[in-house]
Amino acid sequence: MTSALTAEQDRVRLADVEPAIALGALDGRYRSATAPLVDHLSDAALNRNRIHVEVEWFIHLCSNQVLVGLPELTDEQVRALRAVPASFGSEEIAELGAIEATTVHDVKAVEYFITDRLEGLGLAELKPLVHFACTSEDINNLSYAVGIRDAVEQVWLPAARTMVSSLSSLVDEAAEVPMLSRTHGQPATPTTLGKEIAVFVHRLGRQLRRIEQQEYLGKLNGATGTYAAHLAAAPEADWPQIAQSFVEKLGLTFNPLTTQIESHDYQAELYADVARFNRILHGLCVDIWSYISIGFFRQIPVAGATGSSTMPHKVNPIRFENAEANLEISNALLDSLGATLVESRWQRDLTDSSGQRNIGTALGHSVLALSNVTKGLKQLDVASEVIAADLEANWEVLGEAIQTVMRAEAIAGVAGMQDPYERLKELTRGRRVDAEKLAEFVSGLGLSPAAEARLKNLTPARYTGLAADLAKRFSR
Repeated sequence: MTSALTAEQDRVRLADVEPAIALGALDGRYRSATAPLVDHLSDAALNRNRIHVEVEWFIHLCSNQVLVGLPELTDEQVRALRAVPASFGSEEIAELGAIEATTVHDVKAVEYFITDRLEGLGLAELKPLVHFACTSEDINNLSYAVGIRDAVEQVWLPAARTMVSSLSSLVDEAAEVPMLSRTHGQPATPTTLGKEIAVFVHRLGRQLRRIEQQEYLGKLNGATGTYAAHLAAAPEADWPQIAQSFVEKLGLTFNPLTTQIESHDYQAELYADVARFNRILHGLCVDIWSYISIGFFRQIPVAGATGSSTMPHKVNPIRFENAEANLEISNALLDSLGATLVESRWQRDLTDSSGQRNIGTALGHSVLALSNVTKGLKQLDVASEVIAADLEANWEVLGEAIQTVMRAEAIAGVAGMQDPYERLKELTRGRRVDAEKLAEFVSGLGLSPAAEARLKNLTPARYTGLAADLAKRFSR
């Protein structure tokens, strides 16, 4: 008999299998949904952005002639320099990794990676200009800001807009479908299915507008934010203005006052907004799941797909369940990042360094959830007849309308309208009433003819107020 130890020794180590097997689900099972983030928030993307920032700073210094003896770069040299980050691929990733294995410092490795190329560009004498007057965080904060901005604007926001657009289409389909409300889980004043979904469209849209207006801050002011090295080298230069113009050329907002690090407050603001969007979307998923469970939505089967491994009749609402879980994981990370990144011991500690390496994972779980919700919405069919039957079984919800009309009649001087709430409570609470019983009750009230006619014309399906109009007005 083989012992457990022997079996462990004989087992293939999956960590050694080629190509490499991903440890996490985002880079494994769900990579197709999250792969676009790799171009902005992976380690390789961070290094490419560092090269981009270093190269642009090099060009900026030459363009502004901030040091005596700096030549003006030719257009060809500028193009060649900018080709360095643009051509950053697998070979360059491996090369940079080999340099870092020696330097044991990621930003220093980027500096050497660039200086190694200057001779081939006819710029060997300008090697000292690479990383000039910079601390690592001058490069890092700008590189992260560029990556986060591009990930949000080019990946997360398009995915969120696509999902909200799909949700708006569902509102269009269901705007006029009367539906029994349930407040506290109990039958309540009817609405329309579309109006309830429109509430989420409206809420999510508001969060999107906040995120679309997000500022991405950057700084370039040296080891403790004082421009000390800059002034030592070129005291006559207006270094704050030079730094501001450079940061703004990168498409970022200049932060004029920092310690060694950019304070990351903008990141905390962004992550709070994304997390709030996630929480609203989580609520939508719970509601859609619940509507599916009571039959208000039918799920359109996907050809060849299995719902349950043992119960062939089932189509499980897995898209919304998957989204719930991933939104929760995303928010756990976003909340942690928002809390961690705004604090630093004195002028600098490294807690932010480890934290920021998880930004891609935090946004990745949100992007995965967005993908699942979008797919799930496309597989929903409104079961109007089930919703209508539910309404028809709950005529007692018209009690609100009747007692409110009685109050209005009392104010208008119609006799016999006393205690309207109590009388409707006695009629409806704890028991079901049908159309006939309600009509009989209304007939005996002594209402004005117009009010009686209005109430007798009401049905649960007609008692939806402005729900359909509100759904159409606020679903875009």
